[in-house]
Amino acid sequence: MRVHLCVVGRLRSGPEATLIDDYLTRFDRTGRALGLGPAKVIEVEDKKSRGMGAEADLLRKAIPNGSKLVVMDERGKLMTSPQFADKMAGWRDTGTQDLAFVIGGADGIDPSLRAEADFAISFGKMVWPHMLVRVMLTEQLYRAASILSNAPYHRE
Repeated sequence: MRVHLCVVGRLRSGPEATLIDDYLTRFDRTGRALGLGPAKVIEVEDKKSRGMGAEADLLRKAIPNGSKLVVMDERGKLMTSPQFADKMAGWRDTGTQDLAFVIGGADGIDPSLRAEADFAISFGKMVWPHMLVRVMLTEQLYRAASILSNAPYHRE
């Protein structure tokens, strides 16, 4: 199952980019044997700053056709890491070939795109900067692959 992170904004080099690259490399390495991955980041940018609606249009174009659509949203479902791993395995096991995680810009995800989602996940009731959500999501992808492969990375 290919994983796509469709995100608003361009990430420059720095600590966040380093962490994302590291976690995606780990996810690809661990997930390959499990039928998870590869994972890639697709960045879109509304250079004219036309708002969430314009960002949603760019994100729709970035999402591969036929993808299961998951939005990262403060109103989404709170999950434990093992629950997230089980959800990933369930999508894979039911034939999902492309899984697209959407992370909006500074103002979040346009309600029309949020309504199209198959699932919404929250990292808590607090609002997180979208660049940090990228780091947290890539870490959870790696953690999910580790849980599913019974690796010692996740400790309960």
